[in-house]
Amino acid sequence: MINIIDLNMQLAIDKAWEFQGLTYPNPAVGAVVTYKNKIIAIEAHQKAGDSHAEVLALVEAYKSISNKDIAFNKFNAKDAHQFLRNLPKGYFSECEIFVTLEPCNHHGKTPSCALLLEHLNLKQLFIAIKDPIDGHSNGAKRLNNVIIGIKEKEAKELIEPFLIWQHRAFVLFKIAQSSNGRVSTDLNNGYLSSKESLIDVHKMREVCTKLLIGGQTVRVDSPTLDCRFIEANPPDIYIYSKKNNFDKKIPLFHIKNRVVEIGDDLTFLDKPSFIIVEGGEGILKSLSNKIDWILIYQTPMLSTNLSIYNIDKNFNFLKLQNNTTDIKIWGKIN
Repeated sequence: MINIIDLNMQLAIDKAWEFQGLTYPNPAVGAVVTYKNKIIAIEAHQKAGDSHAEVLALVEAYKSISNKDIAFNKFNAKDAHQFLRNLPKGYFSECEIFVTLEPCNHHGKTPSCALLLEHLNLKQLFIAIKDPIDGHSNGAKRLNNVIIGIKEKEAKELIEPFLIWQHRAFVLFKIAQSSNGRVSTDLNNGYLSSKESLIDVHKMREVCTKLLIGGQTVRVDSPTLDCRFIEANPPDIYIYSKKNNFDKKIPLFHIKNRVVEIGDDLTFLDKPSFIIVEGGEGILKSLSNKIDWILIYQTPMLSTNLSIYNIDKNFNFLKLQNNTTDIKIWGKIN
């Protein structure tokens, strides 16, 4: 028998995965709204400081129910909260909402979602997991008709990066490879990944605390490692190397609004942060015991290039996504 509640929560989880790695320092969160048992909104939190998943879903639900558009930016949390609060009392009384994480119970960069939902008084609220952060939790206690624990395991996997970077660095190793496992090609102007995947990576670079790369990558590839595909500020760079024998004329060292450090001291990984690692086999082997997740962008091509990651390492698949052209695979290091 199909469990509609589980299916709706899975849709919320799947939507949140679309923005995994982009919400730092916030968790990835998704929400689904139903009206008279029909799904009318599926949304996710997209960027720290912007409206949370519940708010975005409720704004979309309003548009669906009213068949009207809105005259404000729904990502502006203050405006979105105010708009929803000003709707007629009981506007969402026939709606149910499915949220992957307990609605926030505090006022930070955005107003409290729990207070908003208390005011709106929906028919039912389904929550996958409680908020694990003291000071943010207990939002559900404000609300009536709440059920907690739907797809709890999957929702906890979703926010594992958030849980880790509360205490230390969450370390993500990014790989781009062909379908036969090559990590370089002479096609596509030197790019293995599609334009969509490159944009995706640049969005993560924009929000990460620091980009960690190996010295050999700098010496051989002379990378730029900026965010040019989204015209955003570049990430700070840490070159992991015992030697400081680099050509300082390459673009890497001349990008505005960035700090480039060189060294072999990784104690900065002890601090709460989001670290992306990019590079080849050497850096993967050197940092394999410090990497939490691997993100693979696998492109639909075969390459004759001999470059591969010649390493034995097991990891568990967490999520597989179609990224327009490429396949996007999230994995957890064992």
